[in-house]
Formats: sequence, C-alpha cells, structure tokens
Amino acid sequence: MSLLEAHSVTKTFAGISALNEVSLEVDSGELVGLIGPNGAGKTTFFNCLLGLLKPDGGSIRFDGKDLTRVPTHGRARLGIARTFQRIELFVGMTPRQHFLVADRVRTGRGALWKDLIHRGGPTRDEQARAQTTVDLLGLGAVADRPVESLSLGVGRLVEIGRALATQPRIVLLDEPSSGLDRGETAELAETLKTVHREHGTAILLVEHDVELVRTFVNRVYVLDFGTLIASGETASVFAEGAVRKAYLGDVV
Repeated sequence: MSLLEAHSVTKTFAGISALNEVSLEVDSGELVGLIGPNGAGKTTFFNCLLGLLKPDGGSIRFDGKDLTRVPTHGRARLGIARTFQRIELFVGMTPRQHFLVADRVRTGRGALWKDLIHRGGPTRDEQARAQTTVDLLGLGAVADRPVESLSLGVGRLVEIGRALATQPRIVLLDEPSSGLDRGETAELAETLKTVHREHGTAILLVEHDVELVRTFVNRVYVLDFGTLIASGETASVFAEGAVRKAYLGDVV
C-alpha cells in the first residue's frame, strides 16, 4: 500500500475538464515529480489532494485512510504539508516564528487568547524544535529577521521549513524554484536532498525546471490538458516522444 494514493481524480470547472481521471501514487520516503505545461492541471491536482478543492470523481487515500470527508487542517495533521507557487509568508514575522507557529498547528497546543495576553510563549521543547529546523536549512544568520527583509531564495527555504515543522510524512512542493536563479535553485536542491536524507520525508514535486526534476526525483508523472500522458522512472519518461512534444520541446 502506497503512502499517498490518488485514483481517477476528476475535476471540471464550468464544464471544462481540468483533471481527467488522474491517478498517482507516492510511497513512504519516495521522491516523485509531477510535470506538465502551464494549464495542465498540476496545481488543481494539488488542491484536490489538500482538500482545497473537492474532486468531482475519483478517490484520494493517505496511509490507507479515505480523505473524502477530511478537511484541509485534518489532512495536515495526518502528515501532509504543502508549499505554494507564490510565497505565502507572514509579514512582520521571522523565520523562527514561522516554525513555532507551524509547530503549534501540528500539536494543537495553545490558544489565541493566551497569545493575546502574552501567556502563550513557546516552551523549551518548541524552541528546540524550531532551532532544529533553523539548523537543518542553514538559516541561523537570518532566523530572527523579518521575512520581508530576506531574499526570495531564503523565503522559499522558510516556506519549506514551515512545512517541515509540522513533521509531515509527505511534502507537496509547488514550483519551489519559481523566481530563483540557477545558483539559488542548485542550493535549494541540495537543501531538499539533505532534508530527505536526514528525515526520509516523501516529496511530491511540481516543477518546471527540467534539470531540477531530472536530478532530484526517482519517478515522474506528466500531465497535459488535465490528462496523464506518461509515468514511470524519470529518465525513461523524459525520453518518451509524447512528453517531448507536449512539454520538453527542444530542451532535451
């Protein structure tokens, strides 16, 4: 049994098919890619996995559990985390504070009223876990700076760290290299490899950067106009004619 199983997921908007019976599996600790041109349905598929959208057909299971009636926050507490194509960070907060908030979400500890009267400060254990995330991502020099003062590349790491602070079993990464230059993308890839090596977290990666996908994931799925056109080991999928025509063009 796979950790994450999506079977024949279908989604339409105003009669237009965004996803047409898309199936995908990710095993525990596996690195899997999901690629396709703009408008292929990748983000729609992510939103169905997270419960932000309700599929019109098909099923999604996580560790054998049917997620049909599980809300987004419930899926997060089961061990599914996600980053966004557009960075979604809290202005005025530091990276460390982002990790502390994510840790609180994971445990369900504390209440807003306690924070408002300054009685909800982080415990020693929470501080230690936040520091572990800071160290893992190499953010020590900027851990206590407001996120709006940081570069886009560092902001991406903060988003990933916030996802990791929930101690997920799988992380869904939506275009993590978007807006980054080649050097920043290479550093991001190395950080993700370190995360996987040290924690064994499964990763489902949506990404346009072909080289990042080639070097990072073991298997890949390809969407085109909401339909799955190829899946399998990364090298063999990239060699398929249908994939080259739909997505890769002359870059192979």
